[in-house]
Amino acid sequence: MMAQYDVLIVGAGHGGAQAAIALRKNGFAGTIGLVGAELELPYERPPLSKEYLAGEKAFERLLIRQKSFWDQKAIELRLGQAVIAVNPGNRTVGLRDGVTIGFGDLVWAAGGTPRQLQCDGHHLGGLHYMRTRADADALERRLPAAERIVIVGGGYIGLEAAAVMRKLGKAVTLIETADRVLARVAGEPLSRFFERLHRAHGVDIRLNASVNGLVGRQGQIEAVRLADGEMLPADLVIAGVGIVPAVEPLVTAGATASAGGLWVDAGMKTSLDHVYAIGDCAAHSNLHAGHDEPIRLESVQNANDQAVVAARNICGIETFYDARPWFWSHQYDTRLQTIGLAAGFDAMLLRGDPDSGSFSVIYGRGGRVVALDCVNNTKDYVQGRGLVEAGALMSAALADASVPFKALNGADQ
Repeated sequence: MMAQYDVLIVGAGHGGAQAAIALRKNGFAGTIGLVGAELELPYERPPLSKEYLAGEKAFERLLIRQKSFWDQKAIELRLGQAVIAVNPGNRTVGLRDGVTIGFGDLVWAAGGTPRQLQCDGHHLGGLHYMRTRADADALERRLPAAERIVIVGGGYIGLEAAAVMRKLGKAVTLIETADRVLARVAGEPLSRFFERLHRAHGVDIRLNASVNGLVGRQGQIEAVRLADGEMLPADLVIAGVGIVPAVEPLVTAGATASAGGLWVDAGMKTSLDHVYAIGDCAAHSNLHAGHDEPIRLESVQNANDQAVVAARNICGIETFYDARPWFWSHQYDTRLQTIGLAAGFDAMLLRGDPDSGSFSVIYGRGGRVVALDCVNNTKDYVQGRGLVEAGALMSAALADASVPFKALNGADQ
């Protein structure tokens, strides 16, 4: 007999787990199935490349909920299973093992897979990506015999991995194709601060550099060849160059694609009836982006917020996604907190002295404050949320770190 669920959730990461939890919180009494490609219970992924890899946090502490919770809430976990096809007309999905599952509503929270390096030598052993527990465990097993680490990608994944590798005493070289790290998500003051921070901790940062190939012997990486011909000795390579959203089954089924993901409306509904998409693979029009073009946001906060919206709509509670994005990153003893979306900013103010290790960057668009990056400055982050939410006027007064944000533009939090 074919398995059938009133709601089937594909993807057992943050978004999928939160969707199941939110359904029960909102009174949904029907059957729920949660399909996950991994055998693990749903777990938090950001710590994989930080506390978990560094041996500071056991895997059990990463679990979103214990097994007993899923049993008590009558949420059936189908772990170690992958969906490879969707039939929206029959409301069924096909699993890789040939099993077919029926659904009333489908929530697609499949996330994505790490974007692979395509250079010569990409098949060699010693090339690692960070997305799952298995990825982290595979890297951890190689670390004792590895002293020279090359990291490809100067985004948050690459920088956080570099910090962990240096903490473990490894020699680290980081390669970034742009002229600064974090070039796609932050202003230059923040980029230069993190470059100085990592260099002070011994990381060799190579900007305007790209990988031409991986060179090895007996199937294992021994060096990274740059585009200019330089050879960097390497015992292993960690690549953090983005993800490929896992959307092919739904796109093949006729779902509208956008921004590399699945187009969704403000209620997280795709173009297919009874099919929702959330998290890394959902392309939505964000009220805070400064334009109407769909975007994808790869963050825990986004996945969780969109999961709640989808769950409430399935429960018949009309809800629209309008959350203001926020992000965070820990590197060494430095904590970055971000509120809002800086993309497309046309003005920027520096508040405080980066050399002090505590400062903020204020981003403006159209004369209004749209985002903040706060480094070791929780006070600015907490009070500055009010400025971003109110769309406060950009003014030179905001750059005066001696004046609390709550005293400016009516922000009182």
